[in-house]
Amino acid sequence: MHDDQIAVMSGLQSKKRFHVVLIKPSRYDDDGYVIRWARAIIVSNSLAVVNALTEDAMRQSVLGSDVEIVPHWFDETVKRVPVKRLARQVRAAGDRAIICMVGVQSNQYPRAVDLCREFTALGLKTMIGGFHVSGSIEMLPTIPPEIQSAMDDGVTMVAGEVEQRWGDLLQDAYHGTLKPLYNFLGDKPALESIPPPFASADNLRHFLPSRQSSFDAGRGCPFQCSFCTIINVQGRSMRARTPDDVEALIRRNYAQGIREYFIADDNFARNPNWEPIIDRIIRLREVDKIPIRLMVQIDTVAHRIKRFADKMARAGCRRVFIGMESVNPENLKASAKYQNQLSEYRTMLQAWRDRHVVTYAGYILGFPGDTYESIMRDVEYLKRELPLELAEFFILTPLPGSKDHQQYAAQGVPLDEDLNNYDTSHPCMDHPKMSREELLRAYRDAWKSYYSREHIETILKRRKDNRRTRIVMHMLWFCSSVFIENVHPLLGGLFRLKGRRQRSPRLPLESIPAYAWRRARDVSLWLVRMAALFVKIRLILRKVNREENRDYTDVAISRATPLPGKTPSLASTKSANAMDRAAVAGGARPG
Repeated sequence: MHDDQIAVMSGLQSKKRFHVVLIKPSRYDDDGYVIRWARAIIVSNSLAVVNALTEDAMRQSVLGSDVEIVPHWFDETVKRVPVKRLARQVRAAGDRAIICMVGVQSNQYPRAVDLCREFTALGLKTMIGGFHVSGSIEMLPTIPPEIQSAMDDGVTMVAGEVEQRWGDLLQDAYHGTLKPLYNFLGDKPALESIPPPFASADNLRHFLPSRQSSFDAGRGCPFQCSFCTIINVQGRSMRARTPDDVEALIRRNYAQGIREYFIADDNFARNPNWEPIIDRIIRLREVDKIPIRLMVQIDTVAHRIKRFADKMARAGCRRVFIGMESVNPENLKASAKYQNQLSEYRTMLQAWRDRHVVTYAGYILGFPGDTYESIMRDVEYLKRELPLELAEFFILTPLPGSKDHQQYAAQGVPLDEDLNNYDTSHPCMDHPKMSREELLRAYRDAWKSYYSREHIETILKRRKDNRRTRIVMHMLWFCSSVFIENVHPLLGGLFRLKGRRQRSPRLPLESIPAYAWRRARDVSLWLVRMAALFVKIRLILRKVNREENRDYTDVAISRATPLPGKTPSLASTKSANAMDRAAVAGGARPG
């Protein structure tokens, strides 16, 4: 071995190592088990953001040239966190480490704290960031007890966005000088030239589809919805990434086979750079021939923005999630959703359908004026009157960080103390007109009504282009999550994994025989129910396709078979063509 090679090897061996363990915690189900899947659906943008910042810290050698940063990535919805193994790995090498709970929402907070306590007991430092910590500290006059308790146990809390602070946090963690609390809420970072979110293909292989990733092209939202936490954590002033950064991310992802993106902006239509970003994506698609597909979140009046809908379609937008929230004007008013106008809903939905974009909407149940009867009546209106493909139902939840939660806390309204229930599918407070049980029944019956056999058939009949298959896949996802797994689709996945020891410490550990029996029963039921669901939707799709083919055959026969002694005129042929087009257009309207 040459002297210079020996010197290099010696330098590598003498380098200190600092492990940065990034964890997106899951949540507990109603039986106290961690929700984990063989394959999940939603990629964590927060995890990708902090991963990119860690990569940048490595490039800049923020801990000095003699310290190697060793990153680790765990999304607990698809990957078990090996607490003891990680601790042994760090201790055996004499290394240091920081355990980071990333993007923690309120329903994930109990699990995040439990993980932190496991790591703390093994001598590793921990920190928690995300919307629960940020929203609670921003909107409440004092630090809430669940956050103070974790801080008393040695867990560091980080409120706000860390783009310009991540290097400093890593330095404090490495040198053992972490503070109990870092509050960056008053310092919203500009996103220009900040490394965009990045997830490696190796981590994305645990998700469906595996060629999909996410990125936020901007942050903030200008609207005032009272149930929203975004506007209080990220602000109402919009901040945007540059087209150059977005292009660089897409090219980097394309090199590893990623072609589909969920743009995670709360409202991409209000991103000040939406047009130059979309123009760049159009160029990548049409000039560089990079196949790109997009899903975005928008408001109900985004289609009015000049060129927005047309350019989104050219840029490969296949799905739009629309914050519709309700078809009841009083509910919209109660939530300060002033931009939503019921009279515009049909025009708005049809504008996207005309551009072959699949529409699905968020719909909230449990506004103060709601009753079980009014909810079910409004769902029937939604089904009958609006050409909407997919709907996601949510229970109105006073999420910490929202104006609703702030007001209820100030008024002393009793709120559920179990944060695990703040997942928008559990009632978290008493309703003025319904019991919690009745509200939960309305929530479940709304899903059952919208995704009934009859309405699935209606939805598929409305869509006569090649998006029908994508709609069917989404229906399988939604129905399996809600009706089989009893979780909201946003928390859903394919085939539940459930470890016996992966249970909340507040509940007893099941015996091996009891757990084995329960697990065998659950897997058997899942197989039967999934097979039944697949067959049901497959039969509906075959019926729709068969009727559609018969309709077109009947039209063709009637056109080709004139009455005795008559020949079809050019005018009648044009009329028949027009009727065919009208029939297709009519299929896009509610039956």
